[in-house]
Amino acid sequence: MRKKAKATDVTENIIGRRREQELLRDLIQSKKSEFIAVYGRRRVGKTYLIKNLMSSFPCVFFHVTGLQKGSSKEQLKEFAKQIGRTFYQSPSIIPQKQWVDAFEDLTVAINDIPKEKTVVLFFDELPWMATPRSKLLMALELYWNRYWVFDKRIKLIICGSSTSWIIDNIINNRGGLHNRVTRTIHLKPFSLHETESFLKERQIRLNRSQIIDLYTVLGGVPLYWTFIRKGHSAHQCIHELCFQSDGPLVKEFERLFESLFDDPRPFKELIRIIAKHRYGVGQSELIELSKLPDGGGTVKRLHQLEEAGFITSLVPYGHKDRGVYYVIDDEYSLFYLRWIEPNLKTIAKKAINEGFWISQSNQPTWKIWAGLSFESTCYKHIDQIRKALKIDPGATVGTWRFAPKAKEPQEGAQIDLLFDRLDGAIILCEIKYSNNQFAIDKSYSQELLKKIEVFRKHTRTKKQLFFCMITKMGLKPTMYSEEIIANQATLEDLFKEI
Repeated sequence: MRKKAKATDVTENIIGRRREQELLRDLIQSKKSEFIAVYGRRRVGKTYLIKNLMSSFPCVFFHVTGLQKGSSKEQLKEFAKQIGRTFYQSPSIIPQKQWVDAFEDLTVAINDIPKEKTVVLFFDELPWMATPRSKLLMALELYWNRYWVFDKRIKLIICGSSTSWIIDNIINNRGGLHNRVTRTIHLKPFSLHETESFLKERQIRLNRSQIIDLYTVLGGVPLYWTFIRKGHSAHQCIHELCFQSDGPLVKEFERLFESLFDDPRPFKELIRIIAKHRYGVGQSELIELSKLPDGGGTVKRLHQLEEAGFITSLVPYGHKDRGVYYVIDDEYSLFYLRWIEPNLKTIAKKAINEGFWISQSNQPTWKIWAGLSFESTCYKHIDQIRKALKIDPGATVGTWRFAPKAKEPQEGAQIDLLFDRLDGAIILCEIKYSNNQFAIDKSYSQELLKKIEVFRKHTRTKKQLFFCMITKMGLKPTMYSEEIIANQATLEDLFKEI
């Protein structure tokens, strides 16, 4: 039987999320009404966090979940059923035909609760509940502004996987809910430290090299890590999840987009184009390559993809708001497009043998791809890298690249990560993924020196430049590494708790 946590402690069965837990506790225990919006990538654990945390509070917890592709009638029926279960311990009450009446039923039920009792209203997957012409938002505006905001017992939590919908309609609402949200919580994927803790909680003992190999495929999405089986290596798990006909991640990409967007086709087209560009693709080029009819609409879709956690927009150092380009930020999507999708027909026919992924993981193409995914992982662990390199928190983080136009004699260069410090120095970071200590030889040292030269020339910076390395297994000492590299961060640093 699970031990119930005290309201002042971190709930025992929730891994990580310490900041979010503390914040939610403060909000639930506040002396006024609260309107909380929780958002984040699908499968990231929003519902799990809220449900499990609320179990440690002596409160009335009303939890209703929107039905994907459900009609307004079906949504209202589910809402009525949950009112009955929560407040009257009965199977259901009579469903209403309009949301304004459904919220009236909820308000009447709340008014019967003792005045000293906290009431938490958790509307999960609200975007699915708000069907076209349902007027749910109008009803929510009415009941929050007229009744619930004046009841200090009520803590309203709005949640949904359609991040852009939550941001546009709740957080940035321009109507009756304008500035009504008292707190927003952006729940992000697990860090490497949280992932390792999650596996230990499940009594799965994998070393950090195995965990990072899995992380480059699964990212920090908690649900995906529940599929990992005890006693299996990283590559055995990848084969089982992604290359067997009944593997839970074989069709996950399609499910994700179907659940987030009414018309997923243009979104999938955009992410496929971005995935083909090793160092990202500029916004104007992306719009041109996509051949989608409306440029402005494409920019909006890119924003929605970014809000949903699939891509990241970057602006090269020194460019302010010009030169924006996009990279894939979701490890699973990147893996799916490169490795699973091209093999879908073979997977469906159950024609992929047991040794398929083991053989693929030993090919140079996997090592190149893993390096790209490792870069994405590093971007998610900037605080750990900053600490390892002893960089002041005030330093500005960025990337940089120079791509000469066609037929220009100039050399291009890419800086994976940089820190512009306040003391007149810039740290240029090279990210390298290797299963062994990375050795800098004469040829590679010349490549690094050329990058410094190109960076200095095109940024026209007068600041002191230092080069650092971020690697999986560390640097092998050579005469060139001693000469060029000022500091380094390794896999061990990325696993540290911040």
